[in-house]
Amino acid sequence: MRKPLLIDLDGVLRIGDSTAPYIKEFLNFIETNKIPACILSNSSLYTSKQIEIFFQTNEIEIKIPIITAIDAAYNYLKGKYKKVAVYVSHNVVGEFSEFLEYENPEAVLIGDIGENWNYKLMQTIFDYVRNGAELVAVHKNKYWNVPGKGIMLDAGTFIHGIEFASSQNAMIIGKPSKIYFESALKKIGIETNSQFTMLGDDLETDIMGSKLINAETILILTGKTKLPIPNKFLHLIDQTANDLNEVIKIIENRES
Repeated sequence: MRKPLLIDLDGVLRIGDSTAPYIKEFLNFIETNKIPACILSNSSLYTSKQIEIFFQTNEIEIKIPIITAIDAAYNYLKGKYKKVAVYVSHNVVGEFSEFLEYENPEAVLIGDIGENWNYKLMQTIFDYVRNGAELVAVHKNKYWNVPGKGIMLDAGTFIHGIEFASSQNAMIIGKPSKIYFESALKKIGIETNSQFTMLGDDLETDIMGSKLINAETILILTGKTKLPIPNKFLHLIDQTANDLNEVIKIIENRES
């Protein structure tokens, strides 16, 4: 069987509000060669269904399973809690309607809320955690590339602050969590201890995170990472590609 391929969404298949160059050729290559693959998104702005709609709108047929950090967060919370204070984008907060609770919650879920961060909100979350609520983070990204705005602070910056103040570490649901990579492998019927390839644009969440569980890594330069690569990451990168067309060639050469 071909080595499984886990594919990051933003910066790889989707760049800003558009699909990436060579995406149709890349997806066709995966299908033709029967490569087990799963698309991963660390964004807490969308569910997998919403991402499918994005591709349909752009006339891209997606036959690969999609897993998002929001999907994974829902599954994690559903199995443990009945009362959760949820701070995520307004278009996905409804996914958690069955256990929304802002009075004495058992857990606090933090995701992308953009510019809605402020001192009062930080204090509220801090109080929840001090009173025993588990701090759960969809991801802990430092920054992200916002279409039309450029690089902006992401939720991880604020989560670090709450962790520091409360002396409690957040449960991280998305990349670079080992749980998330394993969830993606399970979704495509692959044993969690299997070797796989991670294709991503983020040096920390994609490359370093997957390398910790011995993945082969392909860094693509269509997203947030640009040359030169900081020295501390060089040993973690097995291959570098300028676009999806080069990724095809890398996989072809590896399999030949």
